[in-house]
Amino acid sequence: MLNRVAVLSDIHGVLPALEAVLAEPDVAAADLIVLTGDIAAGPQPVEVLDRLADLGDRVCWVGGNADRELVEARAGRSLPIEVSNWAATQLRDDQVDRLAALPRTVTLPVAGLGPVLFCHATPRDDEEVVLVDSRMARWAEVFADLPAEVRTVVCGHTHMPFARLVDRRLVINPGSVGMPYGGTGAYWALLGPGVQLRRTDFDVEAACARVAAESSFPDAAGFADEYVRSRHSDADALAVFAPRDGR
Repeated sequence: MLNRVAVLSDIHGVLPALEAVLAEPDVAAADLIVLTGDIAAGPQPVEVLDRLADLGDRVCWVGGNADRELVEARAGRSLPIEVSNWAATQLRDDQVDRLAALPRTVTLPVAGLGPVLFCHATPRDDEEVVLVDSRMARWAEVFADLPAEVRTVVCGHTHMPFARLVDRRLVINPGSVGMPYGGTGAYWALLGPGVQLRRTDFDVEAACARVAAESSFPDAAGFADEYVRSRHSDADALAVFAPRDGR
């Protein structure tokens, strides 16, 4: 049984944001750090993967759609997202192999929450969309095949934090470490025995300057300006994502 679990999602290859979260005392003291996907697709993919790999078995890795797409791009598929195509060319073979082997879901026992299923988007699909205001029928469809004993589900993918009940199941989205929608900072969650949605503040100006200086991605400065500065509000993101949740 794990007493404390730190959940980091959607890092998207932004090293300064990741380092800020890893420096949090509650993250350093957690029994385990769980990554819920979209880890490397961004301006500092090699550095982010190396930093996490250095933590060894303190980290449990779950794959997301962007991680899968990096593997596919490395195999020759052209992606519509420029930074992902570039990131795929930067990764070492061992890093591609790691991403290719990531599980879609992991279930772990957490104190106070019981068996917790961690996934990227939904338990059945790594790019399916569910939102804080998704209809109950949509949640029932998405969770139809879940074992009854799983009463807590942690997902990412949409970059907006929330915690809500869904027909007696608790659903948690920790938000995004590297590409937050709705406000600057790095968002994550601490589980056990309850649930805390957390935000780590850091020097955004310095982080943007670091990304621009340290990444060889041609539009690293533009990426940082758009995403590290969180130019997109949660209202903007919900408007874009809403048609994809079946409503």
